Order: sequence, then C-alpha cells, then structure tokens
Amino acid sequence: MPQLSYEPKLAAALSGATLRQLSHWRRATAGRGAVLVPELSASRPILYSFRDVVALRACVHLRQDTSLQKIRRALDTLRDGLNEHEHLSRYRLVASADTIYLAAPDHAVDLVQKRGNLVIHEMVDVLAPFYRNGRQIPSLLQPREHLSVDPLVRGGEPVIEGTRVPASEVAALLKDGVPPESVEDFYPGVTAAAARDAADFTAYVDSYSDEGFRQAAS
Repeated sequence: MPQLSYEPKLAAALSGATLRQLSHWRRATAGRGAVLVPELSASRPILYSFRDVVALRACVHLRQDTSLQKIRRALDTLRDGLNEHEHLSRYRLVASADTIYLAAPDHAVDLVQKRGNLVIHEMVDVLAPFYRNGRQIPSLLQPREHLSVDPLVRGGEPVIEGTRVPASEVAALLKDGVPPESVEDFYPGVTAAAARDAADFTAYVDSYSDEGFRQAAS
C-alpha cells in the first residue's frame, strides 16, 4: 500500500509544531543530532510520513515541558548511548522538570541526568487533542468530528469519516461556491456537517502557510 507523503504544512497542522520548528528540528547542531529528519524526503520537496507526524506530536509535548537542548541530548543518548535506532515514533518519551525519560511499561530510563531507572505513573497520549499556546491541536486520528486519518485509508490522508473522500477535495468544492448541503450531489454520503468540517480543517491547515501562530523555532 502506498504511503502518503505529508508536506510540511499538513505535518505542522497535525502535529502542533510550527513550520519554523520543523525546519529547525530537521537540522543537526554543533555536537547534537537532528530532532527528526523526515523519513520520506529530507530535501525539497520535504515529505513526512504518518509516523513522522506521530513523533513530531511527541516532540511538541516534550517541548512544552523542557528545553530543546535537553530534547537533543536525550535523543543523542537514545541513539548513541542505548543504541536505539528504531523510528522515533516507536519510543515513549516523558519530560519532567529536569530530565527526559524513555518509558517502558513498568519503568523509565533517565536519558539526560542518567540517574538510573524509576517508575512513571502518568503517560501522555500523543494522539489525543491538546492545547498549545491557547490553540487546540486536533486529535491525530480524528482531526474534526466528521474527519478521520487512518494510514490504511488513502495512506493517511484526512478523509470524510467512513469514506475515502479526501477532506481537501470537499473543501475545494465549498471554496468554489458549492453549498455544504449540495456536496452530496458530488460525493454521495458526505453530509453538510462533514463538508463544513472539511472546510474548517482545511482553513486550519492553511493557517500554517504564513505561520498563523508565530513563535520561536526553539
């Protein structure tokens, strides 16, 4: 099954990272590796995979609780110190006030302070919706009530829930002046509510084109 390529704008919208952050995180710094290099294409055109987006959401959660320097240090320990080279989406990383842990079902490994193992009592669901700087980042698998994202359906492209109809195509109809109530004439089974959700989500994604909510790339 072909894997969908997520351009940076859609990857940013689904992960909660800004376009500036994605660019910054793709690059290594002096003595530290990159946070996440897109697995499909790291040069123009930049293309992220579905599991890249999952990993980016985890990085956004970490960045809300700790510094980018500590994230890079933790990832270097994971890759070089522990010799863990699976895709970043395969690991559960949890930040505390002063360190980052690699979480297993019953314990966690300190990747920054290296103080040994301890028990983690609370895990973050990186697929669930969350708030960042007052803005809600949607659920990855259900970015709107009537939309879904499933790697097994059109490779993970956002679609009208229960169909294979891309949300972007429905939104394009509304942009061309088709009323939401008439979308079903083009795509049977697509309700007016689903069409409005498609338009709303597409507008949300487009807000990342001009860095709709600007902030530092760190």
